[in-house]
Amino acid sequence: MARNKEGLVLLLDVGPSMHRALQEVENVCSTLVRKKLVYNRSDEVGIVLFGTKETCNDLAKELGGYKHVVVKHDIKVVDEETKDALQNLPRGTVPGDFLDAIVVGLDMLIKRFGNTKGKQRLCLITDAQHPLRDPPQGTKVDQVDTIADQMKKHDIKMDCIVFRESGVHHNSVMDENDQLLYHFRDRSVAKVVQVDTPTSLLGALKTRNVLPVTIFRGDLEVSSNFKIKVWVYKKTSEEKFPTLKKYSDKAPPSDKFASHEVKVDYEYKSILEPDTVVPPDQRIKGYLYGPQVVPISSAEWEAVKFKPEKGVKLLGFAHRSSIPRHYFMKDVNSFVPEPGNTKAIVAASAIARAMQETDKVAILRCVWRQGQGSVAFGVLTPNISSVKNVPDSFYFNILPFAEDVREFQFRSFSRLPPSLQPTEEQQEATDNLVKMLDLAPPGREEILRPDFTPNPMLERFYNYLDLKSKEPDANPPPLDTCLKRITRPDPDVIDYQAPLIQNLGKSFELKDNPKRKKARTQERLAYAGLDDQPKKPEDPSAEKAKRIDSQAKKSEDPDAAKMARALEAMFPSTEKAGKIGDLNPVQDFEAMLAERSSSAWVLKAIEEMKKYTTDLIQNSPKGDYYQKALECFVALRKACIIEQEPNEFNQFVTELYENLKTVDDVVKFFQLLASKNVLLISKAEASDSDVTEEMARSFFVKTEASSQ
Repeated sequence: MARNKEGLVLLLDVGPSMHRALQEVENVCSTLVRKKLVYNRSDEVGIVLFGTKETCNDLAKELGGYKHVVVKHDIKVVDEETKDALQNLPRGTVPGDFLDAIVVGLDMLIKRFGNTKGKQRLCLITDAQHPLRDPPQGTKVDQVDTIADQMKKHDIKMDCIVFRESGVHHNSVMDENDQLLYHFRDRSVAKVVQVDTPTSLLGALKTRNVLPVTIFRGDLEVSSNFKIKVWVYKKTSEEKFPTLKKYSDKAPPSDKFASHEVKVDYEYKSILEPDTVVPPDQRIKGYLYGPQVVPISSAEWEAVKFKPEKGVKLLGFAHRSSIPRHYFMKDVNSFVPEPGNTKAIVAASAIARAMQETDKVAILRCVWRQGQGSVAFGVLTPNISSVKNVPDSFYFNILPFAEDVREFQFRSFSRLPPSLQPTEEQQEATDNLVKMLDLAPPGREEILRPDFTPNPMLERFYNYLDLKSKEPDANPPPLDTCLKRITRPDPDVIDYQAPLIQNLGKSFELKDNPKRKKARTQERLAYAGLDDQPKKPEDPSAEKAKRIDSQAKKSEDPDAAKMARALEAMFPSTEKAGKIGDLNPVQDFEAMLAERSSSAWVLKAIEEMKKYTTDLIQNSPKGDYYQKALECFVALRKACIIEQEPNEFNQFVTELYENLKTVDDVVKFFQLLASKNVLLISKAEASDSDVTEEMARSFFVKTEASSQ
């Protein structure tokens, strides 16, 4: 049996108590077979049903007993027939005995593979609610020990999935059955999980068994005199879509051995001689340094390449609260003491339990392989085992460097006018809404547990792939019920928190924005070609003047109208002004950004600030207004970064310099910008920028050279 080949027997309970879950059982087992058809076409699968009225298995024929167990599908290489055998499972009429089913499945694996080394597995899906028959000799625990000994002898593992819907009352029979299954786990031959929803059942059955491979074997160096032998495994990793290769249909239909592969070849040609192909030994990599290309050979790279030594070193300890959970990056690794090394197990357990008691974590420097170009710094968290014969271990998470941290700036409510700031009642309602979205609320079981929640995109992809293999022109089918519970809010949670949602609606008064509605209508008309020239958003200052004039006209008393205009001038409304004034230009600019009446208002505010700054520089005798212009530049640059408009600022600075570079005083202003580090917005600050950091720095160097 090949190393990567697996022999699997599905043991499915179809008794009366499992009838409500059989549709989900069919779905999860069919998904498993579909993935094997994609990833492991040489795997072999068998299907055993128990709880049926009939009896059909080899042990019943040879030895008698083992009633109500049917071998639905013998162990064969996975194919479409295997998938069809999982459709329309029969509804049994007799309570099933899962120990009999385990013995029948074990006998099938032993007869099929014998002593051949390879991955062999049983997968049991049952609710374990009914009493088991008493064995002819000994107790049920003795029977479990006998089965476990045979499983160890032939290196056979078992996955036990116990499906019980929430609300099912536990009794002594269920507790006894659970203890028997846990006894398999204690004998290190089985893994037992309990699920209570169809969604968790879909995620509990691992459709792909990834063979654990160590990424590091060596010493955990606590000090120069204290080292612990450890093995490091990957605890989690991202499951990606299968690789989709290019397919060629140019091969003749009669060619049965055509691979239909597409091969891509690259040719490198010289710029000076476009018709000449450059051979590999004459090529060299070049790297941009500003406008220049610097060639660096592979030998030079090897000479200056950073080559740290392989090893894992402890740098120190820190309090657990000093490292937030959101700092963790990439995949999680598991540090375990070297198997069979008693000293390593005791030392790792002592450190783990001491860290647990003092609420500490360890900071490590890790180099997994010799010659690795990068060094990983991370945090080691203790994992105290609750299972017998399983030693304590650690979880390792990589921490970010300073350049890996991105600080996203969001506009604060405090910068809004008082009339638009939330009240205490509104703030409390929104806080309660955020708390409601917690998937692990206090006092309730966690919803969508990561261990039992499948990736809905992958599940839907495999379902559609199977459908397309049968019907090439088929459209995507409707979303499965189990996947809907992952992608959409849980109805139970919504009903449970209905008062909070209603309170949120009462706390806020929703009104239609006629300006926004009108702007959207014009945008749709322009997009449809019905309006060649969509109207621009009306200037708020003009709207303000119209409103004051209309109020004055409505007033019958002319003195009252004059008083209204005077009060409006003395106490301006909270609506944003349409231009930037001389008194507080930065505040006016920020107010324009804070209150936006249309999608074009941000660009309008930026344009107003650019005009005002240009006037300041041009009309600044002997640089009197340069300090004020510098403040405007800083505010404009910050706004362009936040609003993702870096090219507006970069283009403005470049054009301003080109137009005014002949004026000596203006060049001094650009020198002032360089001294205050007000550079062009680089790609590192805003992803939409076309300017590199080197170009941003060299621009002001160019301005200084031109002034000299």
